[in-house]
Amino acid sequence: MSEKNLPTVNQQALLEQYLLLAKSVKGAAAVELIKQVLVAPGIYVFGELLDMPNIQELSSTQYSPYYQLLHLFAFGSFSNYMENKSQYPELTPAMVNKLRHLTIVSLATKEKCIPYSKLLKELDMKNLRELEDLIIDVIYADIVRGKLDQRNGRLEVDYTLGRDIKPADVDIIVHVLQEWSDSCETVLNNIENQIIKANTIKDNQLKLKQHIENEVSNIKKTLKAQAQDSDSVEEMRDVLPQEKPSKKKPSSKGIKGSSKFWSKS
Repeated sequence: MSEKNLPTVNQQALLEQYLLLAKSVKGAAAVELIKQVLVAPGIYVFGELLDMPNIQELSSTQYSPYYQLLHLFAFGSFSNYMENKSQYPELTPAMVNKLRHLTIVSLATKEKCIPYSKLLKELDMKNLRELEDLIIDVIYADIVRGKLDQRNGRLEVDYTLGRDIKPADVDIIVHVLQEWSDSCETVLNNIENQIIKANTIKDNQLKLKQHIENEVSNIKKTLKAQAQDSDSVEEMRDVLPQEKPSKKKPSSKGIKGSSKFWSKS
């Protein structure tokens, strides 16, 4: 679920007008400014206005309930209002509607699927049709994106606007972000180690491949040289004349004086 932490350009521009006015108004005029900003269309963040010196001064005057009301719209919910209704000025219908919008935003930052039963309870509503109309208004205001799942009776959230952050929550957020950063650092180190290991294996494999190729090449050269030597020997045998074996003549030793004949007596 994605979430915006800052108002859009249009919302910021609308809020900027009230921030400029807050620099010059005090007392009852500051109260009127608060009433106007709480019902102004398109404005759903109030932290910057709450921090303005002239607005801060209201907290210690008779107008303190209006300062607390602005604080409620910045950080609270409709159920907070109902639980402490006597501490706040009476809300106009437009203020009720805006606070319910903000309550849906808060719920949407925590849950992707919000049951109708929970919305009815948190918004102090009884009529399901009125609840769906309110959700549709929130979606058209583009502070929550999602769809109504009427079959399962729930709001499915895809996106929601981020609300103001309480000063007391800053340390918690910093801690969470630090843990997330440390976790990312650990994962990054593990990935880098795996990359180094993979590169080492790759280098060893390449060296082994090169060694095998060299051995194969040497064997081929040796076999080729042996084949050439064998061919040379055969050629030499073909060129040299073949000597026929000589037949040994039988020795015929005659009797000396064989030419003499014996005379008959």
